[in-house]
Amino acid sequence: MNDFPSELLLLVIPLVVVEVGLMVFGLWDLTRPGRRVRGDSRLVWALIIVFVNVLGPIIYFAVGREEREAETTSDAAGAPAGPPAPGAIAGWARPGGASAGPGAAAGPGVAAGPTSMPSPGSPGPDMPQPRPAAPTSPPAPAPSPPPGPRADAEPAILIRGLTKRYGGEAGVLALDRLDLDVPAGSVFGLLGPNGAGKTTTLRMLAGLAHPSGGTAIVAGTPIDGGGRALTRQIGYLDQDPRYYGWATGSEIVMLVGLLHGMQGAKLEARTREVLAQVGLSEAAGRRLATYSGGMRQRLGIAQALVNRPPLLILDEPVSSLDPEGRRDLLTLIADLRGSTTVLFSTHVLADVERVCDRVGILDRGRLVTEGPLDELLDRYALPIYRLDPEDGQAEAVEQLAARLREMAWTIDVAVEHGLVKVTVADPARAARELLPAVVAAGVALVSYERMRPTLEDVFLELVGRNGEAAA
Repeated sequence: MNDFPSELLLLVIPLVVVEVGLMVFGLWDLTRPGRRVRGDSRLVWALIIVFVNVLGPIIYFAVGREEREAETTSDAAGAPAGPPAPGAIAGWARPGGASAGPGAAAGPGVAAGPTSMPSPGSPGPDMPQPRPAAPTSPPAPAPSPPPGPRADAEPAILIRGLTKRYGGEAGVLALDRLDLDVPAGSVFGLLGPNGAGKTTTLRMLAGLAHPSGGTAIVAGTPIDGGGRALTRQIGYLDQDPRYYGWATGSEIVMLVGLLHGMQGAKLEARTREVLAQVGLSEAAGRRLATYSGGMRQRLGIAQALVNRPPLLILDEPVSSLDPEGRRDLLTLIADLRGSTTVLFSTHVLADVERVCDRVGILDRGRLVTEGPLDELLDRYALPIYRLDPEDGQAEAVEQLAARLREMAWTIDVAVEHGLVKVTVADPARAARELLPAVVAAGVALVSYERMRPTLEDVFLELVGRNGEAAA
C-alpha cells in the first residue's frame, strides 16, 4: 500500500465518490413515485456513469505521461535518476525506447549495465562515497574589444553582380551589376543623386523587390528564397512609411514584434524600450493621425529596432526631421555601431560624414566608389584655400582672382560674398605660390586658411556639379 501513488488516490477517491453519488441519485430519480421511466432517461444515466468511469483513466494516464516526461527531462539534464515519479508505472518505456526497469540503457553520466549488489571493495550504499574533485574557478573573461566593425568578420552584406531592370529588356536599368561588401558592425552610408539606384538596392536587400540578375547575401541569408529567415534578420524603414491613423504608436510597434514571433511581457517591455529610445514614450498611446511627420519617422525607427535585428536598413531616415530630431536620431545610429550593422541612404551629406565608417556612391545604377570615409576624403577631395580680404578692396580682389585663374596649379577660383575660394590641383605648389600672389596683388587679408575637404566635395568631384558623372 505504501507503494500506491498518492496522486492516483487523489484522483480515484473523488471519482468514486462522484460515481456512487450519481448512481444513488439516478436510482432515486428512476424509482421515485409518480415518475414515468422512459428509455431516454436510462440512456442518459448510463452515459453519465460510463463517462465518469472513462474520465478517471484518461486523467491518470495524462498525468502519468507528464510525470514521465518531466523525469526524462531531468535525467537528460544530468540529474540523478532516483525513484519513479509519483503516478509513473515502473518498467514503462520512456520516450526513445529507454526502459526505467533493470537493464535499461543508462542515462547521461550513468554507467550501463544491470543493477546488482556492489562488488567487494566497492563503496556500498552505507559506505562513504568518494568526494568529487573541487571545481576549478573559470578563468577571468578577456576584455571585450571596443565596438566597431571587425576586419576579420564576415560581411553583413555581400553583393555580387546585383542588377535590376524595370520593364523587361527594353526597360529602365535601375541597378547595373553592383558589387558591394558591407562590414559587420559598421555604419554604411549609401549616397547618390536622384535615380541613382539607392532605394532599389535597399528594397532588394530587404526582400521587397526581386533582382533581374546577380545575387546578395544578407546576414548569412540569400535574398532569393530567404523568406521569413531573411526578414527576421532585418529591420527596415521605408523612405515614405505609411501607418494606420487609428492605431497608436505602441500598437504599431507591437504588431511588428508579433510578426517577428515576439509575444507576451517580453514584447511589451521591448516596445516600451524602443519607443523610449526614439523619444516617443509620452506619445505611445496617441493615435498616429495626431503624429507629426518627424514623429512618424521616429516611430519607423522604433518598429525597425523592435526585433533587435543584426542589420538595420534605413531609406532616408532623417528626411522629415527637424535639426533636434536629426541630431538625436544620428546619435542613436552612432550608438548602434558594433552591435548592429546600419545601412542607410540620405541626401544630407553632412549627416553621413558625422556617423558613417564607410561610404558608397552610386550614379546611374553603378557604384562610382566605395571605401572608408577618411580614405575617400584624402583620395578625391581636392584642397581648398579660403582667403578673407579686408573690406574696400573689391577691385584688387577681382584682379587677384583673375591672376590666380591663370595659374597652372589652380582648378577653380570663386569670389563669393567677399571671400575667395581657391581649389588647387597641386597642394605643394599652392603652398609656395599662393601667398606671394596675394602680396603681389596688394590685397590685405583678414584670414587665410586651408579648408578640410568635405564629403560634398568628394560627391561633386565624382558625380559632377550638374548631376553628370565626372569623367
